[in-house]
Amino acid sequence: MTVLIAEENDEARKKISDAVSKLRPEAEILCFGSSLAALAMARKREVDTAFLSTGMRELNGLILGSYLADLYPYINLIFLSDGPECGYEAISRHASGYIINPPTEESVRRELDDLRHPEIQKREKRVFVQTFGNFDLFADGRPVAFKYSKTKEMVALLVNNRGARTTNGEIIAALWEDDGDPEKKGSYLSNLRQDLQNTLTRLKLNGIVIKQRGSLAIVPDRIECDLYDWLEKKQDSAYRYMGDYMNQYSWSEYVHAELDEISYAMEEI
Repeated sequence: MTVLIAEENDEARKKISDAVSKLRPEAEILCFGSSLAALAMARKREVDTAFLSTGMRELNGLILGSYLADLYPYINLIFLSDGPECGYEAISRHASGYIINPPTEESVRRELDDLRHPEIQKREKRVFVQTFGNFDLFADGRPVAFKYSKTKEMVALLVNNRGARTTNGEIIAALWEDDGDPEKKGSYLSNLRQDLQNTLTRLKLNGIVIKQRGSLAIVPDRIECDLYDWLEKKQDSAYRYMGDYMNQYSWSEYVHAELDEISYAMEEI
C-alpha cells in the first residue's frame, strides 16, 4: 500500500504520517509540503491512498485530487480541511473520506478502515499485455485501439524494454530503421506520442507510461504481462514462451535468442 500525504502544515503532515505508520506499518508513505511535488511523484509512482489538504496554495487538494484520479481511477482520496465547507466538492469527486483539522490518529484510523476502494479490489490490473505470439494490449479485457498502427508498435517497444527509458531516437530507429527522412520521422513520432497520450487519457490509464521530454518508459508494476510474469515466476508462471514473441515486428527477432536461452535454462532446472 502506498500512501501519499500532501499538507503544507508540518505538524499536521507529521501527525498523519505517524498515524498511518502505526496503523498500516506495511505502507510506503510519501510526504510532501508542496502539492506540485506530490503530483510529480504520483506521475512516477502508483498511489493507493492520498491525504490531501484543501488549503494548499499551489494546487488545493481538490484540484490535486482530480489530477490523481485521472492517473489512478481507483485511488482513495481523503481530504483534509479546516471545516465542512468543502464537503460537497469532496463528495462530487467521489472522495473516500474527509477529515476536519486537526487530524488525529482516530480520524485517520476511521478513514483507513473504510476505504472506498479496498486493496482487494485493486489486485487485478486493468491492463494485460500479450507478447508471446503476436503483440496486443488489452484494457479491461478489450483490445486497445490507437489511431495509428505505429503507436501500438511503439508501446510494444516500451514493453520489450521492460521499464527502461527509451529515447525518441531509439524509438525512431526501431520503428523505421533507415527508412526516410529523420526530421519527418521526428514529426510523425510527435503524432504517435500524442495519440498515445489521448488514448491513455480516454481510458484513464495515464499511469502505465512515464512520459519525459525526449523519452518514454513503461511502468511494469502497472500492467499484467505474459513476458514479465514468465521471467519472474519461471516454471510457476501461467504463461509459456514457445519460441514466438511479438511476431509482427521485425526488431523483436533480436530478443528471441535471449528468450530461447532463458527457456533452455528453465528446462534444465
